Amino acid sequence: MTMDELLAMLREKAKDIDVTGTPGLAVSFYIKDRDPGVFYVAVNMNGNKGIQIEPYEYNDRHCAITMKMDNFVKLINGKLDAVAAFTLGKLKVDGDISKALEFANLIKK
Repeated sequence: MTMDELLAMLREKAKDIDVTGTPGLAVSFYIKDRDPGVFYVAVNMNGNKGIQIEPYEYNDRHCAITMKMDNFVKLINGKLDAVAAFTLGKLKVDGDISKALEFANLIKK
């Protein structure tokens, strides 16, 4: 899967997620087996309601998550649990781990 395909899939899935009442959340993702493999997901940030997904770094992020593409796709499709991925070393978090857990709970919706 290319990064463009991944972002298109994420944007499609984001349409169905209800973020009402979700506090601001900004997460950068680094897909370590793609170049460039960076994008961000921002939820209810900077006056923007809803979910924004863009192929850039987000400098004011709450956390950064690093994964391989296949593991990220499994995570998004519900075939890999975020906590299990973290425990097994398939997911690395830099920054506020509670925000990473908030993101994990959002994608389960």
